[in-house]
Amino acid sequence: MKYFTNDVAKQRVIAFAMLGAILSIGIGFGLGYLWMGKQYPMIKEPAFRNFAISYNTIMDAYLSGAEPDELLNGASEGMVASLEDPYSRYLIKEAGDAYTQGYEGEFSGVGATVREEDGQFVVTELTKGAPAERGGVKPEDIITAVDGDKIAGKSFEDLIGLLRGEEGTEVKLTLQRGNQAEPIEIKLVREAIPVHTVTSEMLEDGVGHITISRFAQKTGDEFKEAADALQQQGMNKLLLDLRSNPGGLLQSTLEIANQLVPKDKTVLQVVYKNERKIITYKSKQEKEWTIPIVVLVNGQSASASEVLTAALKESAGATVVGEKTYGKGVVQAFQQFKDGSVLSLTEAQWKTPGGTWIHKAGVAPDIEVTLPAYASLRPLPLGSEMKSGSYGEDVKTLQTMLEVLGYTPTGREGLFEAETEDALRRFQADEMLPVNGLYNDKTAYRILERLKEKLENEDTQLLKGLEVLKK
Repeated sequence: MKYFTNDVAKQRVIAFAMLGAILSIGIGFGLGYLWMGKQYPMIKEPAFRNFAISYNTIMDAYLSGAEPDELLNGASEGMVASLEDPYSRYLIKEAGDAYTQGYEGEFSGVGATVREEDGQFVVTELTKGAPAERGGVKPEDIITAVDGDKIAGKSFEDLIGLLRGEEGTEVKLTLQRGNQAEPIEIKLVREAIPVHTVTSEMLEDGVGHITISRFAQKTGDEFKEAADALQQQGMNKLLLDLRSNPGGLLQSTLEIANQLVPKDKTVLQVVYKNERKIITYKSKQEKEWTIPIVVLVNGQSASASEVLTAALKESAGATVVGEKTYGKGVVQAFQQFKDGSVLSLTEAQWKTPGGTWIHKAGVAPDIEVTLPAYASLRPLPLGSEMKSGSYGEDVKTLQTMLEVLGYTPTGREGLFEAETEDALRRFQADEMLPVNGLYNDKTAYRILERLKEKLENEDTQLLKGLEVLKK
């Protein structure tokens, strides 16, 4: 069968076919470009050309070579940093995983809390019933190696990463215990370790004292369990301690508000960019709460703890005692990518039930009470050593700490002289520490322990809270 009557017609058809193919390719390319521009608007930006050229040049010419994912993650990190927003950040891989684990109700590990002291990692506390306790690890044991690898010179974060791992996996700890000459090796199997954010105790006159350290995944459930247990013990007044609580998940904050704030009363309003979306959260209380509440706060109570404080103050009639809160009135949403990296971005701000913006302003207490001055002493850096001849602000802080604990005189302010050394030696002797007159991590840790004990007995904010509840 013939398709063409002559060669001219044949050539004409071929030409039209080629033109049609070229047009189709052009249209497809154009549509693809438009789709790419809509899907990835940054490619329209003039600066994107600089980025693409920089990326290609680094990959092609950089002397030491580069990994594509490291370059792109670094670019994302820098992009978020350019916002100059202290609450928005891009966390790469393991750092992103650690970020999300901080809000989860559990993590996989051995259940040992560790402190860094004079370049050593000392076991401070053991989670009851966790692998470390069952396996024979003791408080004050020094971890010298993990899985046979010495940890001298590693960072605290490095050690935590080594102790944690996939549930069911084995880890071997090498420990130095007391004056024993031979190290101890203990094999443990990692398990799910619960993260507790709520502690409680029964005080005098039916006062239940509940402390929330931060708002994580299971904080709402933990609070309910603590409140129920205290009510069974006869609690008729609640002292809710949110001091130095940095915030956390809004959902768990709302769960607690639903227990304490009267039904249908406003908890907060969340306002998004350009007011394109405004969400008003109201209490969904199922059982009426009739117990009087005093809330304790300070300058480090932030974010979600401020949400709960304002809601209890304005919608539940609670009395707030302490200091003005931090003033973080913005809300972050975070998403985690397949490689573990996390984008945490400020997307909204919030108002109290009364319609007050608290960002950079804080929540004012009903009764202002400050702690003793020594509670505000700045912490001395780990790994620092002070001795005769040292001088400066760190020496001044050390002298103040010793004076607060009753070890005087300490000599001329800011100068580590004979009197400072003598006061430090007396403290070390009383604490059964090596008496060398040197300030090191071991001595620092004991000083902080004693200051903490002293503050617990002289907690002016807690004492005022109890006084208010008794009235």
